[in-house]
Amino acid sequence: MTLARPFVLVSISLSIILLTNFAAPAQSRKRKSGAAKPSVVVRPIDAPSLTSILKRESAPRPLLVNFWATWCDPCREEFPDLVKIDKQFRSQGLDMISVSLDDLAEIKTGVPKFLGEMRATMPAYLLNVRDPDQIISAIDPRWSGALPATFLYDAQGKVVFKHFGRIKPLELRAAIEKLVGSKIVMSNK
Repeated sequence: MTLARPFVLVSISLSIILLTNFAAPAQSRKRKSGAAKPSVVVRPIDAPSLTSILKRESAPRPLLVNFWATWCDPCREEFPDLVKIDKQFRSQGLDMISVSLDDLAEIKTGVPKFLGEMRATMPAYLLNVRDPDQIISAIDPRWSGALPATFLYDAQGKVVFKHFGRIKPLELRAAIEKLVGSKIVMSNK
């Protein structure tokens, strides 16, 4: 009986060592793959900076701008379509930005979390103004500020397409194709 007890202890010790050696690489691989995932950076943007981007003075390419918020259900529903459109047309000369109208407190939490879940790669901003109505009416006097709102600007900063409410992907793609001069097979989504 006295020999059996040390044998059991040695067996348990060896089992623990073997398990930790096999489990550690799997955990380390899991951490590495999680660390490789790019984090989404959301930057605050004020009215003059947003106006400058919309005028297209620094980047003479067409621009698609989507105003949205994490608390807006139609915004959340349309976002996968916008991500597809961004990926589809970026290489053809279209820039896209998303501008969140969430509270500034969400800049490092809810907004980047949602964009990460959507696998969004376009530049993301959070509107940082005291009175959003001023910038809303400067963008389009007929826009009430209701979300989502999508604007397509040509390379000179002129609005060539706008839509208030959830976008119709085929309609938006047609406007973009007309602007960038490409013909891409369109799907229903």
